[in-house]
Amino acid sequence: MVRLIPKTNIDFVGKRHYFYAISSIIILIGIIYMFVKGLNLGLDFTGGTQLQLKFNDKTDIGSIRKILNKNGIEAQIISFGDNSYSITVKGDQENVNEYANKITNALNSEGFKFIEEKRDFVGPVVGKDLSRKAIFSIVLSMFGIIVYVAFRYTHPIWGITGVIGIIHDVLVAITALLITGRQIDLVIIAALLTIAGYSINDTIVIYDRIRENKRKFPKKSFGELINLSINETLSRTIVTSSTVIFVLLVLYFFGGSAINDFAFCMLAGSVCGVYSTLGICTTLAYDWQKEK
Repeated sequence: MVRLIPKTNIDFVGKRHYFYAISSIIILIGIIYMFVKGLNLGLDFTGGTQLQLKFNDKTDIGSIRKILNKNGIEAQIISFGDNSYSITVKGDQENVNEYANKITNALNSEGFKFIEEKRDFVGPVVGKDLSRKAIFSIVLSMFGIIVYVAFRYTHPIWGITGVIGIIHDVLVAITALLITGRQIDLVIIAALLTIAGYSINDTIVIYDRIRENKRKFPKKSFGELINLSINETLSRTIVTSSTVIFVLLVLYFFGGSAINDFAFCMLAGSVCGVYSTLGICTTLAYDWQKEK
């Protein structure tokens, strides 16, 4: 097999405190942003004004979005296929007419001709009960990962550090969203769950190599086994992750505004997933064993 990246001998265990410091600073920035500015929740969580318009001339979502963005209006646009579009913007129920008029004025100023078919307030898609169930499902899945990985590797530390890596990657991705002022909606939730699955999958690969090397080199210390295993899988990790990141870059730059936030979140999470697999999860396992 052709090896694209030469063999490395990086001391990841020795540099673990630098990794911990970098991660702590990034997550702390996210926590500060969250307390100072709060989460920028999207329509799925807040509700807003919905305007249904039927255009006289053939148009498309891109043209409508371009005009609205030009006027500082961030909207969710859905096509009904007969030149009718649903345009929804975040806002309070008391200000439905204000937001609706802002949309129609922006379109009229660019010469668009249309008939307003409906003007209404739509409530949040994600209610409190659904939010509680979602949180419960996430906690249950994390517990399941710990139990499964602990059974597979005969010690709970592997499952616990794997879950810590997942939480770490999700928090870093949320921090990136907060810093860039992007909204958190159901699409972003889907991206965060995808990041969680991607992160644990990459971590399991290194855990498997550590287990194999433990049998092959029983006299090596735990720290040496970790460094050896990470360096042996580093080429595979970088090559496979690069293909994912390349696709996400294409989506981010050329996919259009509809999936721009999703691609951005996935990019942040994918890069962080590689970083946490190499510098956080396995080194945390080392510190745990060292303390024991």
